[in-house]
Amino acid sequence: MSKTVLITGGAGFIGRHLAHALLAEGKKVRVLDSLIEQVHPTRERPGELDGEVELIVGDVRDEGAVLRALSGVDQVVHLAAEVGVGQSMYAVDRYTSVNDYGTAVLFQQLIDNPVERVVVASSMSVYGEGLYRTQDGALVEDVDRTGRNPDGSWDPLDDQGRPLLPAPTPETKANALKSVYAIGKFVQERLTLTLTRQYGMQGAALRLWNVYGPGQALSNPYTGVLAIFASRIANGQAPMIFEDGRQRRDFVHVRDVAGAFALALEHPGAVGEVFNIASGEDRTIEAVARLQAQSMGQADLTPEITGKSRAGDIRHCIPDLTKAQARLGYAAREDFAQGLAELAEWVARQESEDRVVEARKELEMRGLVA
Repeated sequence: MSKTVLITGGAGFIGRHLAHALLAEGKKVRVLDSLIEQVHPTRERPGELDGEVELIVGDVRDEGAVLRALSGVDQVVHLAAEVGVGQSMYAVDRYTSVNDYGTAVLFQQLIDNPVERVVVASSMSVYGEGLYRTQDGALVEDVDRTGRNPDGSWDPLDDQGRPLLPAPTPETKANALKSVYAIGKFVQERLTLTLTRQYGMQGAALRLWNVYGPGQALSNPYTGVLAIFASRIANGQAPMIFEDGRQRRDFVHVRDVAGAFALALEHPGAVGEVFNIASGEDRTIEAVARLQAQSMGQADLTPEITGKSRAGDIRHCIPDLTKAQARLGYAAREDFAQGLAELAEWVARQESEDRVVEARKELEMRGLVA
């Protein structure tokens, strides 16, 4: 008998791809989503959501909607969340309400209506700065950056004033919550792992790196950086980059992320654990912006390097995927260049409103850009 999976926030970018993957496995899929305007401007069922998916339009903070969505469900993937480090630093009440309270409401209903397994989407943002090494090879995991250095550089320094070098960050690194978004993600994963264990369910948390691919909300200026760049480039504007553009990130394709969730729903090694989910290849933001402009036929659009920093941003955080590979059998399969080409083809068929300047002004007005 096929299992029924509830995906909270499942009408969004990751949820739609995950629903497609789960249907291909023969599972039934139900989605609970409030279709917020920032992500779903028309407030209508997304055309990219498979027709076989049952959609319940409702808020994860609504006990009645959650109870209806849980009826007959075997497994839950909890994606419902407000997303965006910068916006979280001024929309504090909204982010805390949806991410913290929404998760609490979900588990309040799960206590009386338990399921087999709950997998929650966490984030690499819980680490703050990633793991570093000194130039002598010593590990440093408690890096706390305050912005630009006196010499104008951006990399964190050791006690001798030498730049620290980014190292792969394992799940065992101490957390350093630098934004309201990171706090909420940490709350979501802790509630999931604590309450599933207490009430006889199985739980797992996936700490996602920078997810990209077709279907991301192009008009949401707080979404993934590749979607933000794509929106700018599609409107003939240069990608806007904070600091010096040399900060390093790992970009993971949404299909690889969907595959990781599918694994975590079934693999016995996932129970009670937290896993990094990424591609295993890190790049500078400037290099990525140039590659994306080239993939969209706009190679002459030179990235705009602002030389400013945003509150809550980190310099480097690259993943150690050893645990996910060994315990889950996870491996990223999507090629980055092909993924950018696919994204470019999808963007060319969309209408996107560039709201990046508007978002930057909002952050500056609130003193969150320096």
